Amino acid sequence: MKKIDYYEFLQISPHADRDTIHRVYRFLAARYHPDNPRSANAEKFSLLTQAYEVLSDPERRAAYDASCELEPPEQPPLSSSIDFMDNLEGETNRRLAMLAVLYYRRRTNPQAPEVSLNEIETRMGFPRDYLDFTTWYLSRKGYICRADNSDFTLTAQGVDYVETQRVSMPILNKLLTSGDAGEEPKAARPAKAASVTITPPPVNGHSKNGSGNGSAQALQPVIDASVALCEERRLTAKDRRTGTRDRRASGRERRSGD
Repeated sequence: MKKIDYYEFLQISPHADRDTIHRVYRFLAARYHPDNPRSANAEKFSLLTQAYEVLSDPERRAAYDASCELEPPEQPPLSSSIDFMDNLEGETNRRLAMLAVLYYRRRTNPQAPEVSLNEIETRMGFPRDYLDFTTWYLSRKGYICRADNSDFTLTAQGVDYVETQRVSMPILNKLLTSGDAGEEPKAARPAKAASVTITPPPVNGHSKNGSGNGSAQALQPVIDASVALCEERRLTAKDRRTGTRDRRASGRERRSGD
């Protein structure tokens, strides 16, 4: 059963304050009250009272808002984007839509692939009275079968038909690719790597972003230590070929013979 949207029923914003809610309630209560001879509506008055009791209480309103956020958005019926009424093409589209709905359920819930006629009717947005020929044809072809509880399932032959024909049938391919036949979430895109900003070292006491000598002064001890370490390594380096101290580090001229 579809959950009643209290804000939509009252025609107010979800951010409306308590005074607005109270004012709208009094206006609609006068309209729908059973004692109003012109516009009395007991069902709407009962719903109005229920909505007001929830939205006028801060704790109940917060709980109601939280429950609404957890509910997935309702998908529009397939009939809103696919023609089911044309004499010939409409019947073909009804068959493909029903196969797509059953295929989606078979793929996502293989342990319980049954789909009731009521669910098919709701998902397609098409009266079940006009689906009798569709279900008869698909059953005789062996694409679907009907359980004892009247629920429909897609057969292995039906799976083969859907998977082999989707390329040549744009409507079927659209239903399976876009996920309109079910509530399959779109594939998640990989998250972008966090951007890293690299600040270049200061040049001549000035950084690239225009800062002064502060950065250079802060880095000077580190630079001095690095230079000293490199000098020490150079003086103690061994010659790779002779295993002796590096002749370049001896400070003597090779040609001097000393």
